Amino acid sequence: MRRVRPGAWMVVVLVAALACHHVTATWWLLGLNSAQMQSSAELEPHRYREECNNLTYLVAKQKQLCRLSQNVLKTVSQGARMGISQCQHQFSMHRWNCSTFSDSPYVFGHLLRIKSREKAYVYAISAAGVAYSVTRACSRGELTECGCDERIRQRPTRGRWVWGGCSEDLRFGEYFSKEFVDAREARNTAEGLMNLHNNEAGRRAIRSEMELVCKCHGVSGSCSMRVCWRRMGAFTNIGDSLLQRFEGASIVRFVKKRKRKKLRPLKRGFKRPTRRDLVYLEESPDYCTRNEDLGVLGTTGRLCNKTSWGMDGCRLLCCGRGYQTMVKEVTEKCNCRFVWCCKVHCEKCQVSREEHYCN
Repeated sequence: MRRVRPGAWMVVVLVAALACHHVTATWWLLGLNSAQMQSSAELEPHRYREECNNLTYLVAKQKQLCRLSQNVLKTVSQGARMGISQCQHQFSMHRWNCSTFSDSPYVFGHLLRIKSREKAYVYAISAAGVAYSVTRACSRGELTECGCDERIRQRPTRGRWVWGGCSEDLRFGEYFSKEFVDAREARNTAEGLMNLHNNEAGRRAIRSEMELVCKCHGVSGSCSMRVCWRRMGAFTNIGDSLLQRFEGASIVRFVKKRKRKKLRPLKRGFKRPTRRDLVYLEESPDYCTRNEDLGVLGTTGRLCNKTSWGMDGCRLLCCGRGYQTMVKEVTEKCNCRFVWCCKVHCEKCQVSREEHYCN
């Protein structure tokens, strides 16, 4: 009898649940740091095609891409984790903090049923995460379908540097993300067009953060020759950029013109959103109070900043309910001094620290 791997029963439960319910963008399950999803993502070399076919939360196109090579699903899983982690980092001090649920096939609860600006951000950062992860894997030689960007060497530099090293092939990463992430979306519905628009905005945010990295070559430290290549900026920078787009997101409406279906600003005369902007169709729900149907946890018990006037401040985060103050004794390093050579010796001190929690 074949031995059942640890966590396999949880996989069975998830698969059964997915078979009974329609789940939006269920490939996000690959991004959960749980034992059952890791067992699916870390594929055995001789079985990865079979395992790809068994992942019922992927649509046919996604399974086809999964079967390209052994490391594809591992790379996509990493991208999904990056997107979820960055979302939680950016919204850590907002009323909605990008909560996920590891014990449910609905990764973000039912919140994504609402076509809100929060949904727009989730889609954008997720598409960006897959594009980023695939592009980085290409440059490291982890995927056989791609490599470094050779086209960049054809760009003129006017003698200021010469192209060298491994420029990251973002074009392939964008293409893969488009094929994989967009595979589930319907282009003839309002929600589908919204999701596709925000997916593209996420991918374009990476291109805006591309960096030129150079290294000098020459005798005795001179820089007689500069060798340069292009690489992606830190993923946190992309998350920051998309958060700014989130704050300036445009509410739109679904318009049918002859055979074409488009998204247009809700009110006439408003500026049309660009391909880099985030768009949404519905206003956000109330995040102040707990709503188990949507998967909204509310802000009761959340840590807040008493002195801040921003979203992390107790005034806004606690939704006017007030807060409680707790004093904690913590141990910190203090009276540090440098000892030649080369150590730093510190003492340990007890410090009282105030923390504030929403009512």
